[in-house]
Amino acid sequence: MVSSESVETRPSGPIVIASGEIARKSRLPPAELRALHKALLVPRIIEEKALVLLRQGRLSKWFSGIGQEAIAVGVTAALRSNDWILPMHRNLGVFTTRSVDMLRLFRQLFGKSGGFTEGRDRTFHFGLPEKSLVGMISHLGAMLPVACGLGLASQIKRTNRVAVTFTGDGATSEGDFHEALNLAAVWKLPVLFVIENNQYGLSTPRSEQYACARLSDRAVGYGMRGETVDGNDILAVYEATADAAARARAGEGPTLLEFETFRMRGHEEASGTAYVPPRLFQEWAQKDPLARFETLLKAEGIMSALDLDTLRDSIKAEVDRIADEALETPEPSSTRSREIRSVYAASPAAAPPALGALGREIRYIDAISEALQIGMRRDSRIILIGQDIAEYGGAFKVTKGFVEEFGRERVRNTPIIESGALGAAMGLALDGLVPMVEMQFGDFISCGFNQIVNNLAKTHYRWGASLPCVIRAPSGGGSGAGPFHSQNVEAWFTHVPGLRVVAPATPEDAKGLLLASLAEPNPVLFLEHKLLYRSLKGVVPDGYFTTPIGKARIARPGHDLTIIAYGVAVHWALDAAEVLAAEGVDVEVIDLRSLLPWDKEMVLGSVRRTAKVLVLHEASLTGGFGAEVAATISQEAFDDLDAPVTRLGGSDTPIPFAEALEEMLSPKPDLLPTLRKLLKY
Repeated sequence: MVSSESVETRPSGPIVIASGEIARKSRLPPAELRALHKALLVPRIIEEKALVLLRQGRLSKWFSGIGQEAIAVGVTAALRSNDWILPMHRNLGVFTTRSVDMLRLFRQLFGKSGGFTEGRDRTFHFGLPEKSLVGMISHLGAMLPVACGLGLASQIKRTNRVAVTFTGDGATSEGDFHEALNLAAVWKLPVLFVIENNQYGLSTPRSEQYACARLSDRAVGYGMRGETVDGNDILAVYEATADAAARARAGEGPTLLEFETFRMRGHEEASGTAYVPPRLFQEWAQKDPLARFETLLKAEGIMSALDLDTLRDSIKAEVDRIADEALETPEPSSTRSREIRSVYAASPAAAPPALGALGREIRYIDAISEALQIGMRRDSRIILIGQDIAEYGGAFKVTKGFVEEFGRERVRNTPIIESGALGAAMGLALDGLVPMVEMQFGDFISCGFNQIVNNLAKTHYRWGASLPCVIRAPSGGGSGAGPFHSQNVEAWFTHVPGLRVVAPATPEDAKGLLLASLAEPNPVLFLEHKLLYRSLKGVVPDGYFTTPIGKARIARPGHDLTIIAYGVAVHWALDAAEVLAAEGVDVEVIDLRSLLPWDKEMVLGSVRRTAKVLVLHEASLTGGFGAEVAATISQEAFDDLDAPVTRLGGSDTPIPFAEALEEMLSPKPDLLPTLRKLLKY
């Protein structure tokens, strides 16, 4: 290894590695060096306290950052106070350097009442927008695309903020790492990707994680600058971060910063360190970032040994006092209703069409396009992102012509990165914008599943952030598109608290529900049926209006039997009802419109009137959303029924390519026979 002053120029950018004592003067004045030392000392003393509490059985879990504090502290100190930081579970120094309220922080770490998540999540799994901090989730790599969204928001809003996201060496193998770096490089985003390379991913050594010599070498493949820096030299960390942030603000794009360090404790304390060769501990103990910095401060006459001891004693006394107070705080308590209310941000009231508004007959696809246009004209915060949605207009041409009206800043092609695009949408939403992400096909949403169900959907419940985000997913079969372009994906997501799921069946509802989704402060999965795009027309009110999310409609009144359906199945139900009407049977059809939440009151009211019910959907029967509806009816309206609740869905097979096979496996051919059997019961 070489001196911290040595710089080797490589295609991926400068490589800066320091070892031994910090042997150079800093460009920081003495007062700032003393402040930096204090910032480095605080998390070390808190960590030492936490380890004592663990041994005493007063703390259940701890992810130690001892030995690598210089990275969190140096990075944070080098940034502006409003720059975004997305820390991980070993970055206590980020929170202390940002002057987060210490008592609340301890209550959070100890799982006590008054913590930032009130018992809903643990340790550092929380965000503080007022401190420009974004909370992590346990799925490593997931926050990197979020930083891209925050960087994009900075570009769009011209705020000159930088987003800095932390990850460990292990998570650089995750797909989100690569998607995020590629996106940031393509869009030249002001994002710093910080790798804390502490040599182990839990117990897996770096030699078994990657084959490249340095992780920063990956930067050149994405067209960005990469640096490897001694992560135990706080001045090297500070200066590398400050320089990268300055480049980002100047429009030079992202930087990949690999900080080399070592994890002196286990992954978490219960893991132990038996898998680590003892010589590594001995080697890295000589590079302890706090000891090295204090040696420099004493050598340059900035602080004396007495100064250092006095400061340590003072901080330790304060940490002991706050820890004792936090430990005496009661455990979190709540009520079921309060917890349920906390899952979602409050939705706005529906906006009916303007008095006297005219209507005209348009196609289903045109209603969706019109809703997007109206929404974007009304609200400059709405940003559209997705694959091929700009000049090409999207796979189904929904956004054709949008670039000409709204510009490429608001209508943006992404690379082929479902997870990366959805994560970026979260970042946009956190900074006050309203992203709409188009999935080319609903089937491809599986590649972004984690971002939807674990990041977007759970964040408001965990730490109160509103995340307005619409995910449009062209779904459904009937077009001979085969197993990977025909699926109905609603059942994957209706099990996810924190998410809204809607499935319009008519052009009017496609427009009204999409405008409602764009006004919603929670993430919305908007399922639009591909078969209806150009085959279905309907009268749609002009201008702005919203259809309330969670409210069903009576698509056809009747009194002999109820069909509950959504999406394309509503039209199958209406056609079947007309056939039965000619036979003297009056069928009521309920169009759910929204699946999460769904309108239990209207459904139960209809079933109690007709006493017979069929729950119908295009998706496979087993585990389909109709099972939820059927179970609720059986539980809530059993005494009102004259026949068992009946379900009808697609066969439990993938969707075949051949149209004859697809038609055979669809529930549509079985609909009338099933209804007639039910009527005879």
